[in-house]
Amino acid sequence: MCLAVPAKILSINGTSAMIDLAGTQREASLMLLENAAVGDWVIVHAGFAIEKITEEDAQQTFELLRGIIEQDEIH
Repeated sequence: MCLAVPAKILSINGTSAMIDLAGTQREASLMLLENAAVGDWVIVHAGFAIEKITEEDAQQTFELLRGIIEQDEIH
């Protein structure tokens, strides 16, 4: 199963960005995304930012993922 997750761009250096992924900082490529800026929310898959999203969409995704994790812990 593949999973793309929301992250916030903290800084940009060329075609790479430092992102915040639910409290963890990682590097991601911006090569597949045009006009990315610090503060943007993006969907990251396999180390690549693939789409810009709104902060609201990112928060909704985090809530859904938390629900999935909680259900898995119950079963």
